[in-house]
Amino acid sequence: MRVISFNANGIRSAARKGFFDWLPHQRADFVCIQETKAQEPQLTEPLYHPRGFHCYYHDAEKKGYSGVALYSRVQPDRVIIGLDWPEFEAEGRYLEVQVGKLSVVSLYLPSGSSSELRQQVKFEVMDRFMPHLRGLRRKQREYIICGDWNIAHKEIDLKNWRSNQKNSGFLPEERAWMDELFGTSGFVDAFRVVDERPEQYTWWSNRGQARAKNIGWRIDYQVVTPGLREAVQAARIYTDERFSDHAPLVMDYGWEL
Repeated sequence: MRVISFNANGIRSAARKGFFDWLPHQRADFVCIQETKAQEPQLTEPLYHPRGFHCYYHDAEKKGYSGVALYSRVQPDRVIIGLDWPEFEAEGRYLEVQVGKLSVVSLYLPSGSSSELRQQVKFEVMDRFMPHLRGLRRKQREYIICGDWNIAHKEIDLKNWRSNQKNSGFLPEERAWMDELFGTSGFVDAFRVVDERPEQYTWWSNRGQARAKNIGWRIDYQVVTPGLREAVQAARIYTDERFSDHAPLVMDYGWEL
């Protein structure tokens, strides 16, 4: 089973850069896209409903902002669009499909880099989201939560960790939250199950030749329940083409759909 997570930074922009030319060759079973920056009526072209997939979108109310999508090769038993939180719902940040005992989620956690106000929103979402995640663990299901979590967990997960310790995305409080996610809450960073190498990044600033110099951050994850740890088979970050300031994270699992 192959699962792709990708922050498109505008799905129409990523399309122009060749994302939908690349996608059919990946043999993916699930594709989780974040930051679509589009309303569904703007995505009526067949391009945005790839052949062979059941396609779902959850838009932000604000045009050109946030939004998630999820493509499933298998017809889901159930689709959950959004969470029951008005603020989170309005920004289009959560989509879940259920196939048998497996749930796949496309998640886009807020960034706090634009202002102190947005950082406070991010902290509030984190505080509210952790109990939700713990609740998922109590269900008789396995979860793959794909997306842009907007936090680099450890020093190995960003190039310039020393100079970023007071910046959003690598604040002590954010890293402690990830410690809880992968610690007492019991979730697993699937990428690190199979790849413990440094300098494996999924996002690079558009400034200062950051991508060419690989001065990046690993903020896109596939977070899984413990029952899937042994199923993780392979991971790669696709950087041969540039569809966005993020790169697609492609992971394979030994799981029968």
